[in-house]
Amino acid sequence: MSASPSISGRHALVTGGGSGVGRSIALALANAGIDVTICGRRESELAKVTGENARIHAIAADVTNEAAMASLHEIAEAARGPFDIVVANAGMSGSAPAHKTTLADWQRTLDVNLTGAFLTVKPALAGMAARKTGRIVFIASTAGLKGYAYVAPYVAAKHGVVGLMRALAAEVAKSGVTINAVCPGFVETEMLEETIQRIVEKTGRLAAEARSSLASTNPQGRFIQPQEVADAVLWLCGDAAASITGQTISISGGETW
Repeated sequence: MSASPSISGRHALVTGGGSGVGRSIALALANAGIDVTICGRRESELAKVTGENARIHAIAADVTNEAAMASLHEIAEAARGPFDIVVANAGMSGSAPAHKTTLADWQRTLDVNLTGAFLTVKPALAGMAARKTGRIVFIASTAGLKGYAYVAPYVAAKHGVVGLMRALAAEVAKSGVTINAVCPGFVETEMLEETIQRIVEKTGRLAAEARSSLASTNPQGRFIQPQEVADAVLWLCGDAAASITGQTISISGGETW
């Protein structure tokens, strides 16, 4: 997928931009001529990404903190203009049987993945609608389209993200703002390695066996690469995707559709 040259000069926000998919998205947007503000909680990781492209700027912020996210929007827009693109990517996952999932674990997972996504885009909605232009992309998951065992809070949160996306897309459709969700399968990132390590610790299986089991959920028998997700986001941000809104884009080798 390729983006329209017309996106050059715009301003984008990417949450969770210090590593993994967020890093790849930030770099793809910056390489397309977009000024990118990334946020996350780990300043050292954010600094590494800003060092990779001069168009990328970092602000440390917690997506679950409404005041922090409102402040991020205010500071970044004062420096580089209103956000034309918002990518709600920050997320986390854990695993446990549902009957062993604590309320604290449940709430934390929803706070980061669902409430954090809402707080990321909320400050941008009115301005985008008034300007009659804008692109919002939620990084959801195939877990927002189907169920997986032992990750009930994550599945519930990602289904919530898909529902949030559809509601917002319907709300602003006449304004010209598009809102979509990209839903990857297992992506080869640090989060995947953490998942594999949890499987090893809880089951005693070898890491290679755990990797093979997860990869087999993709009919292509492989993990999705972060750049594949970034390419989809870049396309959704371009003029060629002006009529694409309220959609879930599954990047899963045919696992979901």
